[in-house]
Amino acid sequence: NWSFPPGRRVQSSKLSPTPPRLLTEEEYRLQGEVETRKALAELRSFCRSPEFSAWSTVSRIQSPKRFADFVGGASHVTPNEVSVHEREFGLESLFIDEQLFEEDDDDDDEDDEDSANDSFAG
Repeated sequence: NWSFPPGRRVQSSKLSPTPPRLLTEEEYRLQGEVETRKALAELRSFCRSPEFSAWSTVSRIQSPKRFADFVGGASHVTPNEVSVHEREFGLESLFIDEQLFEEDDDDDDEDDEDSANDSFAG
């Protein structure tokens, strides 16, 4: 700090940090896919390494064959799991959620009108 002139120190303390740029939905999804693939590759690599205790791990998991297939390069999710995920979190679920919220908004509008009519009737 002593190497900077006093004015420089004051100036830098007045500047606020700029907030990071937020990701778009597409960038977020893409980054998630890239990072997931990278992490799965690292996990497979570790599971093939000499430091990995295969017997200890296999004795604690429910599906040793599925785990062995994953380490061998198979997908970490089954087609059924993908289907369930798509139903719950995919575009189809977004459309259904949107419809539900629209119906809720319509109900709220009707409730507001009913309560307004009740207050004028009394």
